[in-house]
Amino acid sequence: MEPFLSKLKDKRIILASNSPRRQELMRGLELDFVVKVNPVDETVPADLPAEYAAAYLSRLKAESYPDVLAENEILITADTIVIIKGHILGKPNSEKEAFEMIKSLSGTTHTVMTAVTIKDHKKRVTLEDEAKVTFRFLDEDEIWHYVRKYKPFDKAGAYGIQEWIGFAGVSSIEGSYFTVMGFPQHLVYQQLKKW
Repeated sequence: MEPFLSKLKDKRIILASNSPRRQELMRGLELDFVVKVNPVDETVPADLPAEYAAAYLSRLKAESYPDVLAENEILITADTIVIIKGHILGKPNSEKEAFEMIKSLSGTTHTVMTAVTIKDHKKRVTLEDEAKVTFRFLDEDEIWHYVRKYKPFDKAGAYGIQEWIGFAGVSSIEGSYFTVMGFPQHLVYQQLKKW
């Protein structure tokens, strides 16, 4: 049986992400792809509301590629942000910063937003999804254990839901688990079916 997205088999799909999680989730859609990342300055404008930041960054990553992709190429970029009380939690720069981020999430509900931009030589579409994640109260020893063992310095909000902290600390999710991981597959699949 042919994969559902087999009509894309003649396309060269470029995933612009070094994230092993996004690569794993792309493979889950039975897609062949290459990884090619152009570095971009991921600074969000100070006056941009937090809920628009993921889409802004996803589009910024897409625009870092040549305006005209080859006819057979499809580019996919993505960005995930964590928002608590209107404030964006980016990627931590140190153990202390990671600890403080997770401590601020402990015992609360926060929003995770992921945006994906799909672009070819003719058009560009940005998809957005959000989920609400609730952490039970975490004691400081649990937070330090996670930070020191898992070193979540490449993760927005200093945590990966698919790691120990997600198993031990997340009490509920409203929305897609995969959006929290950083790639809303259901939206990407629906869009690529129409591509």
